[in-house]
Amino acid sequence: MIPKMSGVVKIDLELECEVSRRVYGDGCFGGEPLFVAKDGAVEEDDGYIVTYMHDENNGVSRFVVMDAKSQTLNVAAAVKLPRRVPYGFHGLFVRRGDLDQMCSFLILYVVIFFLYSFTLY
Repeated sequence: MIPKMSGVVKIDLELECEVSRRVYGDGCFGGEPLFVAKDGAVEEDDGYIVTYMHDENNGVSRFVVMDAKSQTLNVAAAVKLPRRVPYGFHGLFVRRGDLDQMCSFLILYVVIFFLYSFTLY
């Protein structure tokens, strides 16, 4: 069984203390939170925490974007989704430039593997 997360807490690991928190509300549960840095970010918290949240009271799911610097993780945006996202759904945020770089590397790897395979036969 997948646990239901009723909120998100940000902890300072050096000071070993809670620095911010957001509780979703009665009957609201979220998925795995991810940190997404702003373009050109220089500070550690310069970005957003994103997650999926489902309200079991009314059946509405949302993609929620929270300000990572805020003490209460203020919601910067919430987008209503056309369908429910299941609890335990995992995601990954990759910038376009990083994705392009990974694709180039993958193509090169496949070509090298393909050429190497022919030398074995």
